[in-house]
Amino acid sequence: MIDRLLDNARGKVDGADALWRREEQTSVAFESGRLKAAGISEEAGLNLRVLANGRMGVAGTTAAKPDAKELVARARASAELGESIDLAFPNPSPQSLSPIPTFFDRTANASLAELIRMGRLLVERLAQPGCQVNISVQREVADTAVGNTAGARGEYRTTGIGVTADVTRIAGDDVLMVYDQYVGADLPTNADLEALVRSVETRLTAALTVVTPPEGALPVVFTPAGLAAVILPLEQALSGKTVLQGSSPLAGKVGETLFDARLSIIDDPLTPGRPASRPVDDECVPSRSTALVERGTVGRFVYDLETAARAKTQSTGNGRRGVFGKPHIGYTNILFRMAGSAAAPISDLGGGLIGDIADGLIVDDLIGVGQGNVISGAFSHPVGLAYRVQRGEITGRVKDAAVAGNAYDLLKRIGEFGRDGRWLGARWSPSLLLEGVSVARR
Repeated sequence: MIDRLLDNARGKVDGADALWRREEQTSVAFESGRLKAAGISEEAGLNLRVLANGRMGVAGTTAAKPDAKELVARARASAELGESIDLAFPNPSPQSLSPIPTFFDRTANASLAELIRMGRLLVERLAQPGCQVNISVQREVADTAVGNTAGARGEYRTTGIGVTADVTRIAGDDVLMVYDQYVGADLPTNADLEALVRSVETRLTAALTVVTPPEGALPVVFTPAGLAAVILPLEQALSGKTVLQGSSPLAGKVGETLFDARLSIIDDPLTPGRPASRPVDDECVPSRSTALVERGTVGRFVYDLETAARAKTQSTGNGRRGVFGKPHIGYTNILFRMAGSAAAPISDLGGGLIGDIADGLIVDDLIGVGQGNVISGAFSHPVGLAYRVQRGEITGRVKDAAVAGNAYDLLKRIGEFGRDGRWLGARWSPSLLLEGVSVARR
């Protein structure tokens, strides 16, 4: 299909690239311990981008039998009103594509009944008096093909599975929800499921006692789940699009040390066994690891072909596209790497960072992350799930509290890195102990 579409585009436009993707999704949902939904869906689509007279146009279709001529005509019509851009399509050799394990037979061949059994097992393991247990299991199998009129081609298959468990307890006006997830390209092992159960149970047990929140500028441990408010500003600031728009506080700072010298952040689409990994991006650019921050120093920004052309630089292989609309920048696997943190891993809440805290917090969930002026790095959010730490011990869950700070300032002086590094979706990170976070009672 890709070749036929590009053959139709040749001679009618100056250049073109295309993506075809087929996705099969299987979903299982348990609500309040009972099977609520189970089903399989499939969708396939074709996206075409063209350059005609220096302007970009796009068209897409989900038709079972796409009409290549009609799709090219629609893309050309789109280009008449499109943006002007000097874009060159890449032509990498086949040898430049790195072999990367992204497809696992166990995941692809897992039956609906097997996924239901997995969900029911978690319901049984997490059942507690007075609590509602909700389980979600989602499996995806995808085939992707990309190509362009410069001769580049790429094809790969991926699998992915996400298992989410949450336990909700309502006692009077106190609503407590504790959740965690497993995300991978291969089916979770029994040990993975047991780790998920232990994680939820540990958080739930520590949260049953409610204590008064502390106040002031305090040491706060952000768990991998609680780090979103700190990480989101960096992800936006390190995007080439934000740099082009002139709104990134990191623009013009490449090579400057702005963060703790032990901290490195990498975007790595070649990480084995992750659903976001791929040998080539959605614009035929071969995948490679990109050092966003290297030992505290600002490294590279991420680009797709369009933003790279406008910035007069090279794409980092971060092009992503759907069936409809033009490609855009998308991160793959974000890894937080810490120099000198080679101690044996642990699964304790807080990552082994609370022993020296006289009074502080563990933040596991914040409310409203992503709202407000994210790019500035400033955040102020009520806690969704947080625990008070006194004299090195967790004393209970805090309610009606908020934390505030600036991500750029806090990451200049990281207290310690936890030994609980783990995947949370497409991000790998440990807990971080950040000093001087503002904690207020509400």
